[in-house]
Amino acid sequence: MEKISVTHFDNKHGEWLSALGFYTEEIDLLKKRLTEIAGKNSAQDVLKEVEHYENQLTVQSDNIQALRHDIHANDVAVRSQLEDSKEGYVDKQLYKTHQELIDRFSSEEKVFKEVREEFMQFAATWM
Repeated sequence: MEKISVTHFDNKHGEWLSALGFYTEEIDLLKKRLTEIAGKNSAQDVLKEVEHYENQLTVQSDNIQALRHDIHANDVAVRSQLEDSKEGYVDKQLYKTHQELIDRFSSEEKVFKEVREEFMQFAATWM
């Protein structure tokens, strides 16, 4: 098993989990706003957009939950291996997974912000 020093990790697990928690709360608020829009507007084109954003927010919520799970699992695995290693080395695969999580978090954050921005424009039109 190939090992790598823990000094190569940028300990972002907590930061990512906090940001994803915030995004989850924000999704809940956006869903409430979406319900308000649907209640005030019965036009078919508006309801079609409401359904679109409902689906988008559900997808984002699912993606965030999956990412939170994977971040937590990586954090637990790193901590576990560090407890077993007096030298501060962990399996290189954990580092690779960590790097993949960096990319996934960045991508998810970007997509979430785009969806939120589009939704806010939609909401401003119909509130």
